[in-house]
Amino acid sequence: MLYIKNLHVEISGKEILKGINLEIKERETCILFGINGGGKTSLLLTIMGFSGYNITKGEIIFKEKVINDLPINERVGMGIGISLQRPPVVRGVKTRQMIEIASKGLASCEELAGQLNLLDFLDRDINLNFSGGEMKRSELLQLIAQSPDLVLLDEPESGVDLENMALVGKICNNLLEKHLHRKRKKSGLIITHTGYILDYLEADKGYVLANGRISCMGNPREILEDIRKRGYEECMVCKR
Repeated sequence: MLYIKNLHVEISGKEILKGINLEIKERETCILFGINGGGKTSLLLTIMGFSGYNITKGEIIFKEKVINDLPINERVGMGIGISLQRPPVVRGVKTRQMIEIASKGLASCEELAGQLNLLDFLDRDINLNFSGGEMKRSELLQLIAQSPDLVLLDEPESGVDLENMALVGKICNNLLEKHLHRKRKKSGLIITHTGYILDYLEADKGYVLANGRISCMGNPREILEDIRKRGYEECMVCKR
């Protein structure tokens, strides 16, 4: 589904990703652990095609096609979707409108919003005066409507209280397990610093990204246990 080969990325002339190699198979969920500022979000935004992330070497291959130079809308059209850690406020666009666009009219806004307790938010501007948990649920609502083949989740537990975390975790699991249009499991890449998201879903493979490099790969729960025991510093020198 996704193959990243020797990826080097710069922002404003500074190298932030230094030879990333990563593979996600069809219907496989991978967890990307790492310290804050280690390059995790930059990797997701590069995969998605955001401006400012300049690939100087290497390839991003999605569905056997090199997508290095494709704009965001074409990557979305191919089946990539993302939930941002800090999503923007979009004034003048109602949440309902975004859901209708994302689902291409194939899903009921009310039915989808009801799953995330967001019925009262459908006719509000996207993320305007939303709490952290409400923003997170709104992002997931849009992803459910889009139903991409590859789901990119940036710190789904960030800024979410305990009450909302259970709902967010359940929705993330359902999102990966169910394809709205084709009724099959999706592929996923989930960024986490704390690892709490693993309380709510199963992952097939884990990576640790630190200082712009992949330093560790293996069973995600074993990696998380090592991180909790020894900290990220140990993972930065570990080779698996």
